[in-house]
Amino acid sequence: MLPHDICSKIQNSFRARHAMVSLTHNTQTLGVLNILLRAGFLSSITRGTVAGPSPDQFGSAEESQKRIWATLKYRDDMPVLSNMELISKPSRRIFLDLKDIRLICSGRRSGDGLVKPLGMGEVAMVRTRDKEHEWLEAREALVMKIPGEAVCRAR
Repeated sequence: MLPHDICSKIQNSFRARHAMVSLTHNTQTLGVLNILLRAGFLSSITRGTVAGPSPDQFGSAEESQKRIWATLKYRDDMPVLSNMELISKPSRRIFLDLKDIRLICSGRRSGDGLVKPLGMGEVAMVRTRDKEHEWLEAREALVMKIPGEAVCRAR
């Protein structure tokens, strides 16, 4: 599943007021959902199949049937996540060094001006080349001193 598919599916599910959303099981989807969970946009994530969230059935299911189920979070009947958008696009991938990550995390545009600063309560997902920490939130990448591709942002 590509990043733009993940962003649109999650955002559309929030707008349609769904309780849960099912996404294809892969490391990219798991990385993005894990960041959203830690940031407080999701209540929980669990493995399952196309039939529903069921970790027991996940292990015996075929690869094409495996899904990650995310429980969406609402506060006062309003979605916690209001907007999720891509930073890098297939036609223009944007890589950030540590200086650019520091700039967007501290409220300024990146050095080349392509990435807007992060606002209050906003997170940016960074895909790194580090196999142990492939998906990080921008602030985590800055603390760990790992540059990478700015994939998407959520607020």
